[in-house]
Amino acid sequence: MKRREPPATNEAVRRSMLGNTKKDTSIELLLRHALFKRGVRYRKNVKSILGTPDIAIKKYRLVVFCDGDFWHGNSNHSVKTHKKFWDEKIKRNRERDLEYTIRLRDDGWTVIRFWESEIRNDLDSCVEKILNVIYNKKTIITDICNGMYLK
Repeated sequence: MKRREPPATNEAVRRSMLGNTKKDTSIELLLRHALFKRGVRYRKNVKSILGTPDIAIKKYRLVVFCDGDFWHGNSNHSVKTHKKFWDEKIKRNRERDLEYTIRLRDDGWTVIRFWESEIRNDLDSCVEKILNVIYNKKTIITDICNGMYLK
């Protein structure tokens, strides 16, 4: 006979929510380890940059955010309790993401955002996207140093 789980109590929900962290999530670790293997050196959770990006490469003014599917609204999972609260929270998270992306781009940063499912399902293409941005920025820096943009 299959054991039935007891209904979620406020305490059970509270303990579950405590397990959700802001940094060093499993998807961040996956992406960071893959980047490190490819020779990319970065800073993590840089508080001095707007939005505290998960990965920052200051030399190339590149920031990467790893957005959880549920928390940032890319999930078909619907909540059963406190629906209004969660809908408003996720909507505000999406608005904040857009606001930070615009402000960072206006300040000269390249912003890359990956969904949790994107990282889990196709890690290699996420890494390649970051490497392409770095390569393109390296090329521009090299060209500037060689005087190509001074003519």
